Amino acid sequence: MSSTVWHADCSPHDVWKVLADGWSLASWVVGASRIRAVDPGWPQVGTSVHHSVGPWPLVINDASTVRASEPDRHLLLQARAWPTGEAMVDLLLEPDNGGCRMTIREDASAGPARLIPPTVRHPLLDVRNKEALRRLALIAEGRRRDA
Repeated sequence: MSSTVWHADCSPHDVWKVLADGWSLASWVVGASRIRAVDPGWPQVGTSVHHSVGPWPLVINDASTVRASEPDRHLLLQARAWPTGEAMVDLLLEPDNGGCRMTIREDASAGPARLIPPTVRHPLLDVRNKEALRRLALIAEGRRRDA
């Protein structure tokens, strides 16, 4: 499993507010191109963000579903992008030096992406998730400053 860490200069609650806004997902998830719908109650367990991934016009429409949720601390998503497959994405938020330590643990859980050897798959996920956490931090820090 790939694990990537980033520090945000804001509280875990500030980061959670971005995660709890399902419409913002395409702003920080690398590869997501648009959000088509967000289930009422997001990010409660069982709710989904219906997204598209990839460049237009070759987009894949699918969804990411919440499997566990603890406000300001933890969000576990089953992210789907069939026919390429799906992944479990585990986001952890922890207070850290007046800010927030954000950790993403991710790995392919089904589909053809599982055929890519972990020695290749994990470094690619690390690069992607480092950028995703950087974007997430920038959004959360910016919203906090604008509040």
